[in-house]
Amino acid sequence: MNDPISPRAHTSAPAGRLSLEEESVWRSLGRVVQRLPRTVDSAMLRTTGLTMTEFAVLDALRDTPQHTLRISDLAADTGLSSSRVSRVVDSMAARGWCQRERDTSDGRAALAKLTEEGLATAGAASAFHIQVAREYVLAHIPPEARPAFTTALAAIAEYARGSR
Repeated sequence: MNDPISPRAHTSAPAGRLSLEEESVWRSLGRVVQRLPRTVDSAMLRTTGLTMTEFAVLDALRDTPQHTLRISDLAADTGLSSSRVSRVVDSMAARGWCQRERDTSDGRAALAKLTEEGLATAGAASAFHIQVAREYVLAHIPPEARPAFTTALAAIAEYARGSR
């Protein structure tokens, strides 16, 4: 079994220390995790009037056949907590971008349904979202490195998801 924590593979540093390469990766990732969300959120809000969280919720709803998802499924799709998504949906419903409905197949569950205005809002913000993705991230990853980068990020995300 490949346990990513216990083996000291890929390092020549003594136990209890990171190698120079490991430390560089770890610190670089820390800077990205700290800076990128604030920077991207600020750019999205300034240009589209949407936070990245709002855009993520609208975009996830836009990608479904009836533009409708359970709050819990929307949370899973966006990587947010159900309570956070619930608050975002309520806020967006107040602006006419979506509706909150009871799930008729499970009375305990709530649905978020995108309105025509929400669909238009998501569509209008999508072009800028693509621009931000390219400018802030993709332009800094050589095309030939993207498959390995994507694999590494997916593995990190999956490990983090399972370690809660």
